Amino acid sequence: MTRRVLVVGATGLVGGEIIDGLVRDEGVAEVRALVRRSLDRWAPTSRLRELVADFDALDAHPDRFRVDQVFCALGTTIRKAGSREAFRRVDFDYPFAVARLAHAQGARHFLLVSAVGADARSRIFYSRVKGELEDAIRAVGYNAVTIARPSVLVGAREELRVGELAMKRLAYLFPAAWKPVHARQVASALVRAAREEKPGIRILDNVALRREREGAS
Repeated sequence: MTRRVLVVGATGLVGGEIIDGLVRDEGVAEVRALVRRSLDRWAPTSRLRELVADFDALDAHPDRFRVDQVFCALGTTIRKAGSREAFRRVDFDYPFAVARLAHAQGARHFLLVSAVGADARSRIFYSRVKGELEDAIRAVGYNAVTIARPSVLVGAREELRVGELAMKRLAYLFPAAWKPVHARQVASALVRAAREEKPGIRILDNVALRREREGAS
């Protein structure tokens, strides 16, 4: 067991599945879950550490970012955040800060949960912020960057998202690139990519994610 891994957004749908996959991975020596509130989902293990953090002061504890790989599944919605500014803080500012801090501490691989349609030139605010983050992460200087672009996520959320529910019901009308994908498949693809750790930029589109066997690692 050699890799030390940091997971940001561990309390979310994909983040939780990532944690589950990593603690089963024999190649991972330590999993650090950086959270804004304490978790109660996982039993404490010698390999899983919970780090409660003030995301507006992440640079106060640089040693927390001394890892080999970073998984970022942090994200919200404009409705939940309350404003575009608050949404951007969660979906761009925090992930970018984590990326820079971890890279400065020697991390070599950043794995990001983005979204289908991410494009820094998009007229859609959500897609534009996602695209801007992808571009910013690419520029940090990691040896490897893996970006997953899922469509609507399937899984047991704590809160109801009406738009996602509607898209799930109409899934049969959409092409494969936009069909819903299970959070377990997204997490499994990223955990596998971390193990392979191919240098350069790697994009996992929604079609590739939907082909992933749920729970594979």
